[in-house]
Amino acid sequence: MLKLDDLSKHFDGVRAVDGLSLEVDRGEIFGLIGPNGSGKSTTVNLICGVFSATRGKVMFDGRDLDRLPPHRRLNAGISRTFQNIRLFGELTVWQNVWIARREAPGKEAGFIRNWFGSSAGTREAIEEILEFADLAGRANDLAKNLAFGEQRRLELARAVAARPDLILLDEPAAGMNREEVEDLRQRILALRHDGITVLLVEHVMELVMGVTDRIAVLNFGKLIALGTPAEIQDNMAVREAYLGSPDSESA
Repeated sequence: MLKLDDLSKHFDGVRAVDGLSLEVDRGEIFGLIGPNGSGKSTTVNLICGVFSATRGKVMFDGRDLDRLPPHRRLNAGISRTFQNIRLFGELTVWQNVWIARREAPGKEAGFIRNWFGSSAGTREAIEEILEFADLAGRANDLAKNLAFGEQRRLELARAVAARPDLILLDEPAAGMNREEVEDLRQRILALRHDGITVLLVEHVMELVMGVTDRIAVLNFGKLIALGTPAEIQDNMAVREAYLGSPDSESA
């Protein structure tokens, strides 16, 4: 489904992503991990079109996305969440989801009808998304008045509202307690059950190891390991990337 081919991004000589090649299969929950500064978020921004690649390609369903701006990639079926929550605080929960709502091709309705939720299927679809995010009871509250965990769920709800085939979750567990992380794990599994492929960028290893099918590990912009959670846990190069090698500690 998603293929990164020799993908690179350089910033004034800094190789944030350096020759990254990997594939994410349809229906997979794929983890992307690495120490701070390893190139994870840059990779997400390259996939979404926020950054243009210095070299290499992003392929999605066999289509080269190189010349597509972010909004065209969204229309192609790729949505995302952000590390730092980006909601419209002065709009209601309902309105935040409505703004992100992407109708199926050929079923778009007029602006006014959609805004008031009167177009066929729009209100029902938003209600289902709010139920998924456990926010149905907060639909008319301003987004800025939600608790932190609720804002995280609203961020996820907006990504789902875009009707993606692939959703990129950029550190969705940041700031969450253990109970909230488990709740997030169940929602990610529900996304796959609904046919959405997930690319998860995360530092919370409890979540990554408990929900992903495969994991890619970056360090200094390069892919250093790719495998199942069990294989990644036993990989010495991964341990050294996170903990440092014994030689470096004794030097």
